[in-house]
Amino acid sequence: MQKGKINVTTENIFPIIKKFLYSDHEIFLRELISNAVDATQKLRTLASVGEFKGEMGDLTIRVEVDKKKKTLKVSDAGLGMTTEEVDKYINQIAFSSAEDFLEKYKKESNAIIGHFGLGFYSSFMVSDKVEIKTRSWQEDAKGVAWSCDGSPEFTLDESDKDSRGTEITLFLDSDSKEFLEEQKINELLDKYCKFLPVEIAFGKEKEWKDGKEKDTGKDHIVNDTKPLWTLPPAEVKDEDYNEFYRKLYPISEEPLFNIHLNVDYPFTLTGILYFPRIKNNIEIQKNKIQLYSNQVFVTDSVEGIVPEFLTLLHGVLDSPDIPLNVSRSYLQSDSNVKKISSHITKKVADRLEEIFKNDREQYEKKWDHLKLFIEYGMLSEEKFHDRAEKFALLKNVEGKYFTFEEYEKLIKESQTDRNKTLVYLYATDRAGQYSYIEAAKAKGYDVLVMDGQLDTHFLNHMETKLKDSRFARVDSDIIDKLIEKEDSRQSNLTPEQQADLTPVFQAHLPEKEMSYYVSYESLSESDHPVMITQSEFMRRMKDMQEMSGQASFYGNMPDSYNLVVNSNHPLVGKIVEQTDKKLGKKLEDLRAEKKGLSEEQQLLEKAKEGKKEEEVPQSEKDQMETVNKKLAELEDKRVEMLKNHGKSQKLVKQLIDLALLANNQLKGEDLAAFVKRSVELIK
Repeated sequence: MQKGKINVTTENIFPIIKKFLYSDHEIFLRELISNAVDATQKLRTLASVGEFKGEMGDLTIRVEVDKKKKTLKVSDAGLGMTTEEVDKYINQIAFSSAEDFLEKYKKESNAIIGHFGLGFYSSFMVSDKVEIKTRSWQEDAKGVAWSCDGSPEFTLDESDKDSRGTEITLFLDSDSKEFLEEQKINELLDKYCKFLPVEIAFGKEKEWKDGKEKDTGKDHIVNDTKPLWTLPPAEVKDEDYNEFYRKLYPISEEPLFNIHLNVDYPFTLTGILYFPRIKNNIEIQKNKIQLYSNQVFVTDSVEGIVPEFLTLLHGVLDSPDIPLNVSRSYLQSDSNVKKISSHITKKVADRLEEIFKNDREQYEKKWDHLKLFIEYGMLSEEKFHDRAEKFALLKNVEGKYFTFEEYEKLIKESQTDRNKTLVYLYATDRAGQYSYIEAAKAKGYDVLVMDGQLDTHFLNHMETKLKDSRFARVDSDIIDKLIEKEDSRQSNLTPEQQADLTPVFQAHLPEKEMSYYVSYESLSESDHPVMITQSEFMRRMKDMQEMSGQASFYGNMPDSYNLVVNSNHPLVGKIVEQTDKKLGKKLEDLRAEKKGLSEEQQLLEKAKEGKKEEEVPQSEKDQMETVNKKLAELEDKRVEMLKNHGKSQKLVKQLIDLALLANNQLKGEDLAAFVKRSVELIK
């Protein structure tokens, strides 16, 4: 028997390993089984080239738990090791590299042991003692036993093992009792090992018999050794892809379609990516791509390996060319990773374009689920944007779909304004903005539906891409202002009449949480008498701020709307007549008084010209102050008089409420009052 000390300078490296990597301690099982798979695969390789001429026999890797002994054992029938190999790979290389690793990565709190190839000694994270029994495949080889209790000392001796392969027994520590539970081991095997290329047995198959669950005596194989992505695409049918998806995501809806990746140059990459059915929530969909290295599960956090927008896809990627023993920042700059990322983006774009060209009808039916994904890609990846312009669709309120090129041809003639800008009209709520949509359609214009989670960002993005074009929401202004043409109508109201009408309408405007600005437009008599619009710029800024979840200048401002009065509508003319009839004489007297004061104000201003402030006599300053005060008082009196008059005008209130109702802003008590007033006006 040989005794020795592991070649490390750290007095006791195992507590450091245990403490440093504790948060990822479950990874030990993946590492031990991965080593067993490697040993088995290498034996198969030796057999295939004629170096190993013996019987392969049963190559199943076995995992066994003994609750009484508090042990967990992993055994294989692979290459095995000689005494010299145990000494080399366990005593020298492994533990010296462990110390290097701890020194190099001690500042990284999220290091995962499996990502750094630490393999075998990850078992000390959960064990008080580890034993190895192994026998090499080579002729005349003897069994070897190695043991270590977590101190730098080990023992190396002959063993009575009479079969080829390796078995590793972990004597689990008191903090790791969970790994004695069958359910926990099944969970880890399903997570890390379900697609390994060598059969792994844990326990026996069970069946219900006589009202009880009994072992059948047949090994319970936990993995699929030939997962779908390892097969040539030509051999796989549509139902196979759907069945595999259900295996990966048992409770998910059936995917839209898939992409089967199979690349062997200039890097190796296989996998199947699925387009899930997604409409709104981006975050829920992330971390659904599983990354494998030679069928060994590595992670389902693939940011940095694939572009951000592709993390919305589901499925598997398998590549031995992605370096796993580096930090994520290094990973993102690795040349192989960049090539793989670029290739996946290209394949996704190829597949989407292929489906679009070959079966546009089906593509359009799936567009509502694809839209979020494609917009996300166009926003975040320039190369994808360039490709996606060919198959990204716009949907109008009639439910018809167009490419950007098709839609430009459709609206170019009618929706180009007098400044030669092409205006894309859109709605975010077909029901809530119905009257505005109808007003646009009455002009012969087309309206898009843009009600997606990313649409505000996407509109801003596309305005930078489309030449001489802009997007305008149908309720952001009256339709004649959204797409201004050369001809303009004469207003039936004088500036004085508009100034008097403003307080009349202000008297009935709601003041809670919103502000309204009264403006006038010379529309046709058939247009609505009053409309409510909201600035496109302000609304977009607020929408973007709301989506980002961060406070901003725009987010703190109250919602601001325009109350647009049609100065040519007969009902507005009627309100002007009623106002003039009731207040005409008083308003004329006020204007005459204001006119006199304004003339006096102008004379005082003229007298100040060319003088410094200190050169103006105090008497003139006092006189100016008195004039300004009287003018302000008269204006306040005029506004107050008109507001009081407005409050008694049911027609004004009715027109405002109709505009609010059309904009989905009339609710609760105000809506009930509107209904009651409508009945009274009909009587």
